[in-house]
Amino acid sequence: MADMNERIPGQLDFSNIRTYSVRERTNLVTIANLARPGVDPVAPWGGTDFDELILRMAEARKNGRPVIWSMGAHVIKTGMSRYVIELMRRGLVTHLCGNGACSIHDFELAFNGGTSEDVPTAIEDGSFGMWEETGAWMNEALQRGARCGLGYGESLAVCMVESPDRYPFKDDCILYQAYKNGIPATYHIALGTDIIHQHPSVDFAAIGAASGVDFRKYCLSVSALDGGVFLNFGSSVIGPEVFLKALSISRNLGYPTFNITTANFDLVDLGDFRAAIGSGDPLYYYRPRKNIVNRPTSVGGKGWHFCGDHRVIIPNLYGKLIRILPEVKKGVREKNRPV
Repeated sequence: MADMNERIPGQLDFSNIRTYSVRERTNLVTIANLARPGVDPVAPWGGTDFDELILRMAEARKNGRPVIWSMGAHVIKTGMSRYVIELMRRGLVTHLCGNGACSIHDFELAFNGGTSEDVPTAIEDGSFGMWEETGAWMNEALQRGARCGLGYGESLAVCMVESPDRYPFKDDCILYQAYKNGIPATYHIALGTDIIHQHPSVDFAAIGAASGVDFRKYCLSVSALDGGVFLNFGSSVIGPEVFLKALSISRNLGYPTFNITTANFDLVDLGDFRAAIGSGDPLYYYRPRKNIVNRPTSVGGKGWHFCGDHRVIIPNLYGKLIRILPEVKKGVREKNRPV
């Protein structure tokens, strides 16, 4: 394979890209402003549909069925990391999946204690995303992991285990806590969408290989979803598209993934999300409506769309769920894999 920095006709050379230390950056999200489960006040939110979803989640976990948590990066950017971590720790979430941005914000919190830059000003001079430590360390971990056959999420977690002093805030890192608790954390990458793809050390083959391993892990969890629950928080493209493909693979291979519960959470108001909608309506092109709420449950199960802020919905989901089912014992957690 050619060196990624070698000049190739028809391709832009990345070797002269200038990077900057992330230590000099002003961060919009920090460890100090992460929400604290059981400590910070929570505004009431919900209704009968939300309560039914919570009951279905509790029933799924009591029966050893999976609860898959898909998310976009704003779950982390709104300070909800500790709620996700606590749900995993209690055995109430069995698989965590996200896009590349999720992994980057999570990774930056682990080593830097802060993440999220001011994009409107940084894009003006080409400094947006050009963070040396983030790009160098993540690409290094992914390249090493890919050589060892590891997935994307596991590659990043392993580097934290092996160099703990570099990651002083890893206890608030979702992917590290997933690894620590034996829960798959998978990341599904669209090449060119993430700031580490701008770094001179990027190796797209390694990123693709690691994310490919994660997709197979994800498909395994989806193949066991009969009687389980799939939740999507704010991912409007990657999450819905990856889920639909994994579900098709599962059914193609004969796994009975029909009695499933799905729920999408976003700020988009869909109105009657189960009503027929034509291509003349802009909401027809909102992927979660079709790929999460309606199509996967067309022959069984039930799907919902909930409109609201992660900072309100996630604490309410956590509080209501742990009142019904505080924790799942380790022995039950492992029944969520197909034979």
